[in-house]
Amino acid sequence: MAQVSRLSRRIDKIEETAIAVILGIMTVMTFANVVARYGFNSNIFYALEMTVFLFAWLVLLGASYGVKKTLHLGVDAIVNMMPSPTRRVFGLIAVAVCLAYSLLLLKASWDYWAPYANLPPTEGRWFPTGFVEKYRGQGWYETKDIPMPFFLLWLEGVLNDGDPYEKLPKAVPYIVLPVSMALLVMRFAQAGMRIWRGEQEMLIVSHEAEDDVAEAAAKLKEQD
Repeated sequence: MAQVSRLSRRIDKIEETAIAVILGIMTVMTFANVVARYGFNSNIFYALEMTVFLFAWLVLLGASYGVKKTLHLGVDAIVNMMPSPTRRVFGLIAVAVCLAYSLLLLKASWDYWAPYANLPPTEGRWFPTGFVEKYRGQGWYETKDIPMPFFLLWLEGVLNDGDPYEKLPKAVPYIVLPVSMALLVMRFAQAGMRIWRGEQEMLIVSHEAEDDVAEAAAKLKEQD
């Protein structure tokens, strides 16, 4: 259990750091492009495509982070009128539905990304029943504008039979699809365990300001 806990903390740290770094790079890239455009009548030609990919990374990784921190909003007017045990039951049902949906997304994201990495997609329409034996690798597909960074040149031998890439291969930005969906599955499973143990009742955050104020006031009274 201690090893699992340490691994979970390391994943948490990597996830939070990645989100912060992505947001920082997006900000710097956008600012630099504005300065180049209006200050020097120039342009960072790959800035738009890179920002789009980074924004997709931010959203997809942020989805699992939101589940971990209970940040997602939802309609809880009816659930809040129920007693605590009933809310737990509905919370477990919600987790089951979300977990099934995230597993479907994980399969679909792997099947979409795998050919770009010269890997086999899965068989089965809804759930994986194995891997496709005959498939066409698409590791030679490149992004439109993003140049190939020097520290990823080793991918030429792995994905492109040693031929040089002119632009960044699509396998790199699209890898966030299976990674983020795997994180989402893990976060829903963890949320389900917390609800089962009584540490949490719902997947969503209470978005009523009155509830937050009342909870803060109650904690202050307990401290007094």
